[in-house]
Amino acid sequence: MDPIIGGASHQQSRHEESGEGSSACPLLPPAGIGLNADCMQNFRGARDAEFYQAALTYSQSLWMQGKPAQAVLQLNKAWMAELSGEEEVLRQWPAPYRVLLWMLRHAPTDRFLGNPVRHFQHLATRVRGPGAVVRSWRAWACFHLSEGLLPPEEHPPDHLQIEREGIRIPECDSVIEGLRTHGWKGEVEEFVEALEEVKRA
Repeated sequence: MDPIIGGASHQQSRHEESGEGSSACPLLPPAGIGLNADCMQNFRGARDAEFYQAALTYSQSLWMQGKPAQAVLQLNKAWMAELSGEEEVLRQWPAPYRVLLWMLRHAPTDRFLGNPVRHFQHLATRVRGPGAVVRSWRAWACFHLSEGLLPPEEHPPDHLQIEREGIRIPECDSVIEGLRTHGWKGEVEEFVEALEEVKRA
């Protein structure tokens, strides 16, 4: 099980019983705090603009429930949407690279987040199926954002996987070109802006 969610069932439940949820993320659509996985069931097989907004909305709800690791996983799901970049929803809620940064900065220390750096490394190297190429580039983008923002001693990459599988982590310039070639229109600009935000931090 991936470290971003591994062990979450016990660790999260203890925290959720003892505290309230988190304040809403201003970069995500508003949401009720009571949403659960059922809100995504109507989109089986559909990866359109409504799916994208629903995934972001569910991410918001999970965040407000005090589940930052699961909220990040829903950002992954939003990136599975099959969009062109011309959709109105992207003008209001662009590719959520800066949402990820906001969550990493604001995740409560008493709530389970796991290791996003390791998680995105695993996602980038193991993603399969439709859209695998662009989803891998997006995961590498999130890897670089997470690695640049989080303390390395607490959130290291999976060095064992790198050694065993001979993984070469792409440089940011390669990620930018990958997103420019395969991502939604305007997506690479969102990543570059988030990257600059990390550099300023």
